[in-house]
Amino acid sequence: MKNEFFEISEEIRAIGDRAMELIRPVFEKIDEITEYNQLKMLRAFQNARVSESLFAGSTGYGYDDRGRDALDRIFAEVLDAEDALVRHNFASGTHTLTVALFGVLRPGDTMVSVTGIPYDTLQGVIGLGKHYSGSLRDFGIDYEQVDLLQDGTVDYDGIRKAVRPDTRMVYIQRSRGYSLRPTLLAEDIRRISELAKSIAPDCIVMLDNCYGEFVEKTAPGKFVDLMAGSLIKNPGGGIAPTGGYIAGRADLVEACAFRLTTPGTGKEIGCTLGQSRELFMGAFSAPHVTGEALKTAVFASAVFGQLGFRVTPEFDEPRGDIIQAILLENEQRLISFCQGIQAASPIDSFVSPEPWDMPGYDSKVIMAAGAFTLGSSIELSADAPLREPYAVWMQGGLNFHSGKTAVLLSAEKMKDQI
Repeated sequence: MKNEFFEISEEIRAIGDRAMELIRPVFEKIDEITEYNQLKMLRAFQNARVSESLFAGSTGYGYDDRGRDALDRIFAEVLDAEDALVRHNFASGTHTLTVALFGVLRPGDTMVSVTGIPYDTLQGVIGLGKHYSGSLRDFGIDYEQVDLLQDGTVDYDGIRKAVRPDTRMVYIQRSRGYSLRPTLLAEDIRRISELAKSIAPDCIVMLDNCYGEFVEKTAPGKFVDLMAGSLIKNPGGGIAPTGGYIAGRADLVEACAFRLTTPGTGKEIGCTLGQSRELFMGAFSAPHVTGEALKTAVFASAVFGQLGFRVTPEFDEPRGDIIQAILLENEQRLISFCQGIQAASPIDSFVSPEPWDMPGYDSKVIMAAGAFTLGSSIELSADAPLREPYAVWMQGGLNFHSGKTAVLLSAEKMKDQI
């Protein structure tokens, strides 16, 4: 592979060429999944009878916003859910999850996380660690946890012991967060849900689906009661400027809508302020862009695996999300990797990321993200807390061609430290 635009040594280019040969069969599988999900999305758009008139923005209360309602139907269909709530005014994935949790949990309820401790920013919402006013704990909602097994897989025996007939919620985090455990596949989610329902038939099985949309053919709406995610990850296609979605059982989505707006008005209000066109475009592009992100992750796994680093997943392992973790073993390599990703970005390529004290995290974090949308994880980014084992979590890539170059530039940046 020759590149006249970026300085990449012959050694690193040769590793990239070998990686491309290794991953061709994997790319064929990704293309198959991408095509399936893209056609499913196309059919959902047609079933919702999307027209240009639906892109018009509403103001004020937003009554009878047909575009907003059509987008809800599209998300419900592609996620195999009864209903969905897709809004630009969800401020983040954590905010979206928070609305869902407060929408369906009540004082005295018990929430059981069966995939270990949730992602850092959700811990304050639950009331774990540092206390923040307004947490679930403040409202008398109990939290219990089933840790993962030593190999990072789900402890099904532990779930059998923890879930009781009166358990209100069984909570699943699909992606790994800042951990090295395997991401859950759709089959894992199905198995957890069936086990939970066998013990507590009336419990709500809720899924944090961030980073997992359109990675497999099977959508999790077939197995869970409620799920949530961010539009600046997979389902926004790199076009949505902000927002999130909640999808699942119609009665539960309604309860979440009552929390987002007011009891009684729910989904009936909420103006779109001209954001609808970008949300529609992002949703339509999402399956393809997710496929490009998956290819970038697989390539990174193959390159850094050849360089002798532990990578998870391996390039040919099944994937349940777009995240690639690479154990770089020391602080300097970690910083160099992120600086390489930043140097290959279309935005802010001239800056050099440094670790900083980021709100919501318990250690310094370094983030590389030369993104058109601030914090957009579907655009190529890499981030990590500066703590052992000094692993970096890379995700995204709007197109594989620039993602591939970013991976090679990161390897080049680290070359003298290997």
